[in-house]
Amino acid sequence: MKTPKIIAEVGCNHRGDLNLAREMIITAALFCKVDVVKFQKRNNRELLSEEEYNAPHPNPANSYGPTYGEHREFLEFNFEQHRQLKTWCEEQGLVYSTSVWDLTSAKEIVSLSPELIKIPSACNLNKKMLEYLCDSYDGEVHLSFGMTAHDEEEKIVSLFEAKGKSKNLVVYSCTSGYPVPFDDICLLEISRLKNTFGNRVKAIGFSGHHLGIAVDVAAVTLGAEWIERHYTLDRTMKGTDHAASLEPDGLRKLARDCRAVSRALTQKNVEILDIETVQRNKLKKNQIRWE
Repeated sequence: MKTPKIIAEVGCNHRGDLNLAREMIITAALFCKVDVVKFQKRNNRELLSEEEYNAPHPNPANSYGPTYGEHREFLEFNFEQHRQLKTWCEEQGLVYSTSVWDLTSAKEIVSLSPELIKIPSACNLNKKMLEYLCDSYDGEVHLSFGMTAHDEEEKIVSLFEAKGKSKNLVVYSCTSGYPVPFDDICLLEISRLKNTFGNRVKAIGFSGHHLGIAVDVAAVTLGAEWIERHYTLDRTMKGTDHAASLEPDGLRKLARDCRAVSRALTQKNVEILDIETVQRNKLKKNQIRWE
């Protein structure tokens, strides 16, 4: 089995603070030992109507501005800041990635030539953006299937196939909720996606918004090659995603346990392993052999 790749999704948990984002990158690399750190890129004027932009945040306690639009702008890093984030990731031996929420953001991030770009569940039906990525980007496209009907999944994968880019596509089992109760995680969706798309896309992943790390380990046993979790330095921080995120020690344990389980998911290559031979000679030496 392939060793699973672990993605620490910072998202907007940096609170609009570039120095905090840098601290999260360093911690993810040196302490958590993940493979990828992922951010988000949005053009809020493109995503939101004028009414949505000027409306108050639905949960004022989590807002960083008097309107929802200003809240989102406060949390948004600009293009040059993303260039800096990519540099910091690479200095720490990490892969930089970003979720893109609109076509403008996709074009900006493509120009940075990251190894992978993520399409969040909320945006996976943006056909123009998907077509642009197929036509203009040679890296991997990772795409979550939260809030997505089966016929929509088929249309998405078929689009990548028609563009000759399906082998650059990684699709994720995902339930869109924050946090998601265990009954709604539906881990066996990983098996369904493997059966449906396993031979058509590059890999199957799992993107979780639940509590704890047991579910992620189980996802690896079902064949998820990518594990993505939200990541924060402090789950009590202001913001909607922190409560459904892992703190550094939780992320460290997730990376450790998922890799350990992937190493254990093998069959014996001989009937009696070398490690067993020593014990066999010691513990079975006086037993009567069967004729």
